[in-house]
Amino acid sequence: MSRLPAPRRALVVLAVSALAVLGAGAQSSASPDHHPPKESRMNQVIPAPVSVTPDRHGGEFRLTPDTVIRVDRGAKRVGEYLADLLRPATGYRLPVTDDRHGDSAISLDLGKVDPRLGDEGYTLDVDRRGVEIKARTAKGLFNGVQSLRQLLPARIESRSVARGPWTVPAGRIVDQPRFAHRGAMLDVARHFFSPEEVKRYIDQISMYKINTLHLHLADDQGWRIEIKSWPRLATYGGSTEVGGGPGGYYTQEQYRDLVAYAAERQITVIPEIDMPGHTNAALASYAELNCDGVAPPLYTGTEVGFSSLCIDKEITYRFVGDVLRELAALTPGEYLHLGGDEAHVTTEPDYIKFFQRVLPMAEDLGKKVAGWHDLLKASPLTSALPQYWGTTDSNQLVTDAVARGNKVLLSPANKSYLDMKYDENTPLGLSWAGYIEVDTAYGWDPGSYLQGVPESAVLGVEAPLWSETLEISDHIEFMAFPRLPAIAELGWSPWSTHDWESFRTRLAAQAPRWTELGIDFYRSPQIDWPA
Repeated sequence: MSRLPAPRRALVVLAVSALAVLGAGAQSSASPDHHPPKESRMNQVIPAPVSVTPDRHGGEFRLTPDTVIRVDRGAKRVGEYLADLLRPATGYRLPVTDDRHGDSAISLDLGKVDPRLGDEGYTLDVDRRGVEIKARTAKGLFNGVQSLRQLLPARIESRSVARGPWTVPAGRIVDQPRFAHRGAMLDVARHFFSPEEVKRYIDQISMYKINTLHLHLADDQGWRIEIKSWPRLATYGGSTEVGGGPGGYYTQEQYRDLVAYAAERQITVIPEIDMPGHTNAALASYAELNCDGVAPPLYTGTEVGFSSLCIDKEITYRFVGDVLRELAALTPGEYLHLGGDEAHVTTEPDYIKFFQRVLPMAEDLGKKVAGWHDLLKASPLTSALPQYWGTTDSNQLVTDAVARGNKVLLSPANKSYLDMKYDENTPLGLSWAGYIEVDTAYGWDPGSYLQGVPESAVLGVEAPLWSETLEISDHIEFMAFPRLPAIAELGWSPWSTHDWESFRTRLAAQAPRWTELGIDFYRSPQIDWPA
């Protein structure tokens, strides 16, 4: 895919607001080799931390060939992850050790921190002798590592030895998330993405403290997960995709490997099997799942709402039970996502009848149910997580569910759908929910977005990426960046740090990093990207 033409760049002076807890230094436009002022780099982290205190003397820590990564016993895996990040560009050994002697160390310490930091918060302290990240859990240390990564020059992302120096500006960061759930969704059903492509996206979203990956595994166009008790779902139902390509599917071993890979990056996978609609791939695979016993042809178009499982057939529930049982055994996370959207040819009484039988199946497997907010028509338990995908700021189903005690996950399509075009000239994506430029993705408050839904009822945010028009990793990256970091900041950062001018400055500073990583991002004309 070719990039869009680079926008004309005007020379402007950025008026960067002074935030109560986050100074926002101006970004110097430069090539990827440029070193921003050290205090500016301390203030360029995305998502914006709760508190940043740069060293008033402008000190720094410098990685050298003698630097070690010092870890507690429970921090070794995070330490090895950090070493794997830093070794290629620096060429240094960076041994991971529990030896507490000597200076020039990056220390990852598990222990007592302010309880307000929770399981994902951390403190990061830098002086000339070293770096110290403290947290209650490995999740917190991992989040601190992602902030440290952004304090280093962008060339640290090089996969081959690059020129230093490798300096970290001195100062202190204290940080914890606003919302517990910060998600990204990848639709692998409309177009299939290989395990390597999914892992690449996992690495990218983990940079911005995303902690959940929602995989949309089945739809009309393809079934992407091996189910041993119904093998034709994958081998036949997964044999094509939008446009008629070869499709593909994940074996159970490959899926387990993806789940483990995500877990190493502190990301929980939520698998989705959409039902009772969006099921043509399953219906085409097994004729007996159809009310008339006749299998429809495989589907490679992009229309929605025309398929449905047969509500009155007992085999439907044996099928659903088998799928959920195998998927639950493969998935250590607490949620199974049951879809529930756009079931246009299923009557509402049948829809309710279907989910009244299916919801207990997931619960009996020890899983909580997630689903698109349409699922609320079936009155699920208060432990269920409705995902709001509408385009208005009110929804009675959601309001009533919150009154009963449900939490809600926010993915308004006109704000957070990463497959929407940036503007009318965007070569990829759709526009049914409108155009979403970076300021639109950033310019809403999840804590007050839906009427009748207080912040205390919002579990978090998710940025879905549907793949009707996306075929390769470059397409994913072009649509996700730079909007994914905007949604990530809404999920992590306190609302007191929310400031468009600060964000667009910090976003511009990410460009050299993305270039080093080979991320094919969209150069939005709203951002003053470095030359």
